[in-house]
Amino acid sequence: MCTIFRVQGTTSNERRSHRLRLLWWPGVHLQVHQAASLVNPPADLVITGAEVYCGAPTGTWADAVAVRGDRIVAVGNEAEVRDRVGSAVNALYLPGRMVVAGFQDAHVHPATAGRHRLTVALNEINGRQSYLDAVAQYAAANPDEPWIVGGGWAMECFPGGRPTKDDLDAILPNRPVFLFNRDVHGAWVNSTALEIGGITRDTPDPADGWIERDPRTGEATGALHEGAAYSFNDNVVPAPDQGALEAALLNAQAHLHSLGITGWQDAWVTPETEAAYRAIAASGQLTARVVGALWWDRHRGLDQVDDLLARREAGSVAGVGSFHPTSVKIMIDGVLENFTGALLEPYCDGHGGHTDNAGLAYLERAELAEAVTALDRHDFQVHMHAIGDRAVRNALDAVHTARSANGAGDQRHHIAHIQLVRPEDRARFGELGVVANCQTYWAQMEPQMEELTIPFIGRDRADMQYPFADLVRSGARIAMGSDWSVTTANPLKQMEVAVNRIDPQNRSNAPFLPEQRLTLAQAISGFTLGTAYVNHDDESGSIEVGKRADLVVLDRNVFAAPAAELSDASAELTISSGRVVFERP
Repeated sequence: MCTIFRVQGTTSNERRSHRLRLLWWPGVHLQVHQAASLVNPPADLVITGAEVYCGAPTGTWADAVAVRGDRIVAVGNEAEVRDRVGSAVNALYLPGRMVVAGFQDAHVHPATAGRHRLTVALNEINGRQSYLDAVAQYAAANPDEPWIVGGGWAMECFPGGRPTKDDLDAILPNRPVFLFNRDVHGAWVNSTALEIGGITRDTPDPADGWIERDPRTGEATGALHEGAAYSFNDNVVPAPDQGALEAALLNAQAHLHSLGITGWQDAWVTPETEAAYRAIAASGQLTARVVGALWWDRHRGLDQVDDLLARREAGSVAGVGSFHPTSVKIMIDGVLENFTGALLEPYCDGHGGHTDNAGLAYLERAELAEAVTALDRHDFQVHMHAIGDRAVRNALDAVHTARSANGAGDQRHHIAHIQLVRPEDRARFGELGVVANCQTYWAQMEPQMEELTIPFIGRDRADMQYPFADLVRSGARIAMGSDWSVTTANPLKQMEVAVNRIDPQNRSNAPFLPEQRLTLAQAISGFTLGTAYVNHDDESGSIEVGKRADLVVLDRNVFAAPAAELSDASAELTISSGRVVFERP
């Protein structure tokens, strides 16, 4: 057993004057002793016994860390920390655990994810019948809900990735259903929803998407893609009110905190979502630091820059947590699985030939460069969605144009997803100072990759996917994000794929492009220092004196465990700005 810090005072009243509170933990042993008067006020929290991974560029380790208020005030061995802070109001001795800087997610959708968790959440289940059972159960439990909404279904569970209205009609013939798919680039609806939305065989496809139709009759079959899904959601499905959005954000926050996440960048912030964030921040319920990426409306032009400026100039909201609307999200293309990811060369047909379809660019090259240059001029950070190789190249070209016009600044622009990156474009990330925002969980061989991606991009392009190690080797800075609810929000699962390129649920699989594996230190940095950098949060991301006290306690030292078992670890305690925001029972 290890003796930690001595707390001044021998009587109960004297001890209460120092607000002494002992935190007990499974397997934790703690002793408090009398001490002489101290020069420094007591730390609010001291952790010893655990292995503290500081995560600074040198990757140093320590044995103890102390927190006062929302700041780290001492890091080192126990004697060094004792000399620095003297006593501790709260003391934890955590042998066998690991302390790391709080994880941060560089690309996440808490409003959507929280909304699904409170309605129909299909992400954690798989299979057509399982989806239908979940929808039916929710509908039965909520008979007064006018619409059944939610999402998270996987395309590979349906022939060609396309579900039909008939399945939903069989269980809900008279109540409208709208369910986004897992990547939120398509939706599954029933006949009642189509009728309410006025979609018939004569309804034209939008320019940025399409309605799946029966090739014989032209009738809508129940799948909506890209702009058709977004337009339906925005104009037909009743929007959640602010109270529902606040509840969704708080539900999502609780889940993210349970995974050790203390901050994030929300990659799709509408005015309504922004209002909800501001409300929970002002009320003290937001306990994370959040950067909001304000949504760029691809149907408008540069006239919207003034609106975005007004929203940013309304100011950040500080408090227990904080909200900062300082980024702008631009969707450049779609996804490969529905052939809307923008490619330099056309898609394959899945049978050894090629098509004439090279995907969709929602903003063409010149228009994108103009938008990024305007936003850069106003010191906005630009957060770009780019899946296909043409989208990635156009994004890099746009930043080059902005740099040429405005000079180099500290906006920290980043490109998310970067699924297909040509070798000649990889070094440009580092050269232009563009952060590679990596969704590492996708870099594995799984049914969607095997059935809906590789056959339609071909073997040569398949080998160019998710080149994370090449990006690091070429000098790029990386950050990591989950894209939750598209895939798991668990950073440890994402790190396991980053270092192994294997599905954590099927660890006997062969690695997917193993030459692109990252080290564990690089993966942890992507979820700490990398995302802190993207979020202009230089006060976090590592455990150093003076930085904000964002910490997570893991149940084991993940460096000591086999890489294949990384995601078996879990967060036991999450501390955000010096406050405990999650404790595992």
